[in-house]
Amino acid sequence: MDSIIDIPWWQLAAFATILALPLWLNHHFRIGHGRTTLVAFARMTAQLALVGVYLKFVFTHDSLLLNLAWLSVMTLVGASAILGNSNLRHRQLVLPVLAGMVLSLLPVLGLLLLGLLQPAPWYSAQYLIPLAGMLLGNTLSGNVVAMRSYFGALKHDFSLYEGALALGCTPRYAARPFVQQAIRQAQAPQLANITATGLVTLPGMMTGQILAGTDPHVAIKYQLVIMIAIYVMLSLSVTLTLLLGQRAVLAPTGKVLIPLPRED
Repeated sequence: MDSIIDIPWWQLAAFATILALPLWLNHHFRIGHGRTTLVAFARMTAQLALVGVYLKFVFTHDSLLLNLAWLSVMTLVGASAILGNSNLRHRQLVLPVLAGMVLSLLPVLGLLLLGLLQPAPWYSAQYLIPLAGMLLGNTLSGNVVAMRSYFGALKHDFSLYEGALALGCTPRYAARPFVQQAIRQAQAPQLANITATGLVTLPGMMTGQILAGTDPHVAIKYQLVIMIAIYVMLSLSVTLTLLLGQRAVLAPTGKVLIPLPRED
């Protein structure tokens, strides 16, 4: 198959002018996202440009310490994004969110690198960083949905929680329905995406590999592997984050130790 077609920067800039359409719609319907859209795309462009420079450096040196440092940065930024988008910026939740991400990422990523793909060296930046990025990126939204759902349900149905406590339930058992609901809601979008893959959508990883000249059958194998890995990590991360998070914020008496999130 042909090699990937490069895109000149001036053509990319010209293509970006189609952003004028959603910006006009924003203005016409007074949605109020015009400035936010411009800032978001400007920030994304700057971040990707810097990451491109850094990744070129990382790929050239392929150092274990550099790769682990970048993985740590990705995890910390991901945890901050989860708490920020959940309106739950509380110190008690920082460690549970970090632990939930790390304890779910390491075994899945380790299985991919050491058991399935086996690159040489095993910490090869070409595999470690893109795989970790896909796993973390697809887990972020699930964790945001789960945290919003859990603490939102705890706030809105607090009387049910108090009633279960009055009947002698432990705080964790009283909050169990909220955990179940949060996990269910976090998994639902990913399951819908999995169900539609191949018929409605061609995932980004598979599309990128095909555009790069990879045989479609090889691309399909990689896509199946990453979809399985994402769903497993999402399920593990959401469950661990919720269980560790409620241990941090629910006192043995049942008292909630942090202010519950405000309504958007």
